[in-house]
Amino acid sequence: MARYTLIVGTRSWSSWSLRPFVALMAVGEPFETVDIRLRQTDSPTTREQILKHSPAGKVPVLKIEEQGTTQTVWDSLAICETLAERHPQAGLWPVEPAARAMARSYACEMHSGFPDVRDQLTMEFARKKELPELREDTKTQIARILSAWEWALAAYKGPFLFGKLSVADCMYAPVVSRFLTYGVDVPAPVRSYMDRMMALPAMQEWRKAAQAEIDAAIV
Repeated sequence: MARYTLIVGTRSWSSWSLRPFVALMAVGEPFETVDIRLRQTDSPTTREQILKHSPAGKVPVLKIEEQGTTQTVWDSLAICETLAERHPQAGLWPVEPAARAMARSYACEMHSGFPDVRDQLTMEFARKKELPELREDTKTQIARILSAWEWALAAYKGPFLFGKLSVADCMYAPVVSRFLTYGVDVPAPVRSYMDRMMALPAMQEWRKAAQAEIDAAIV
């Protein structure tokens, strides 16, 4: 059996680390987590810590130890894809080809898009913050996310975007937290979806770790 180790950044902020964490929890295999603090004044030291695990110098990183070898996978979407391939029984992609293609489109759109949402609604997982005055591009991107969620929930009948929890949900997990942190106004079906996402054991565990960082004055 493979041994998994997921290297993540500060839980309050590292949205990219949250995504594969949700996927790994969905797989159901045991894994270890290594936390690396980000945004420290000794940033060269932080980078050196990350470089011990990944040539890209960024988190998250998944290490897979198996049969005497160690495979390293970095980038959130690459890690989620790897887990989906290794654990098809977890159903991290829809079985039906058209739904699977749509779910991949959703995941990739999140992976490469919504820069203004990322900029103005930074992830503060365990905090509540006032909604800033949003730029027009940010409003447009929020509207796109909400319409995409509404369409998928209606088309695939929930409880998650494509019925069962998928990589698409994992990729949008930090956005769910952002909308709650800043009190973004959302339609009722979307709010129910967000509540279901936040109730996931992975999201609850991540929140506890983020709150522990706050309590310890790490962030």
